[in-house]
Amino acid sequence: MGFTASWHTLITELEELPEEATLVTPLSHDQFTISDVQDQRVVIQFQDRDIDPTQPLQREQFETLYERITDAHGGFELDRLPPDADAYPAVWSLHPRFEIDEEQGVIVERDGPTSSQVIETTSGSHEALSEAERTEPDLAVYADALLLIDALERHEVEYLEGLETEGLVNLYTLLSDVQRNANELRQEVRSVLLNRLHHDQPVAGQYGSVQRTSRRNRTLKDEEQVLEVLEDAGIDRERVTSVDSSKVDEALEVIEVSESEVYDIEQSEYVRKAEVHDEQKKTRLQGLKDQLAAAEGEEADELREEVKQLEARIEELTEFKSGTAFQTQSGADP
Repeated sequence: MGFTASWHTLITELEELPEEATLVTPLSHDQFTISDVQDQRVVIQFQDRDIDPTQPLQREQFETLYERITDAHGGFELDRLPPDADAYPAVWSLHPRFEIDEEQGVIVERDGPTSSQVIETTSGSHEALSEAERTEPDLAVYADALLLIDALERHEVEYLEGLETEGLVNLYTLLSDVQRNANELRQEVRSVLLNRLHHDQPVAGQYGSVQRTSRRNRTLKDEEQVLEVLEDAGIDRERVTSVDSSKVDEALEVIEVSESEVYDIEQSEYVRKAEVHDEQKKTRLQGLKDQLAAAEGEEADELREEVKQLEARIEELTEFKSGTAFQTQSGADP
């Protein structure tokens, strides 16, 4: 099937798409809807952009991408797309023979059934699904965060010097627990995200964006091997050898030399969490849960309204602003 036939098939799929259907781009994960379908272009509307939310996708760019996909062995790599052009493969995924494989980072042509980038087909279904899926996670960081919020609300933390020692101890313990458990969960989330991110392509969420990057770590090879390589290159051993602190410590154990003669010692004070009262935390946490479950009437309604207003304010302040719409360039990849 050539491009013209494939294009008409795609146009038909777009025209039959429900008006509220939402698609998601494979790289930046921006959500958009189809606002107009024409023979020479498809006009889309991004949901999270205040500036230039409308973007026309040109037929000639769809044709260029079509050629890249059909010519590539194993699919066209999405990393090769120009900035802000990943709406094109998202729209192509509506064609019954094209599919995006986000794990492999490609869009491919298949003979069998394919999936699309459509994530929503009815108005309001996303909100209803989100509400239905709100459950209490069995995570240590969740429980500790609730306890920390409760402690922050009960103490005047704007003026720490005025708090009693017990209050400070409670805050420090909870902050330490939240930090540790949040970091563990962050590392688990990072491991999953790595399989979904591609280099140089930021992915936006409601509260920010992330980007895959790489870090270069170096570890010296065997000491003798390193010294031999450098000596062969004309570097004396004395120029690259240094004092090993572990060997110095071994020597201090068998000779009468004080530690201060070979070390510059600087003493510093810090606070270390010595113990966690798990039973007290569980009791207080259950009390908070019971309080929330029992909340009803006018007071509960006011609390829920305050939470909604706070969530709306947070979303307004943290909304990610994506880049400008992709402009077609002569001779450029779509």
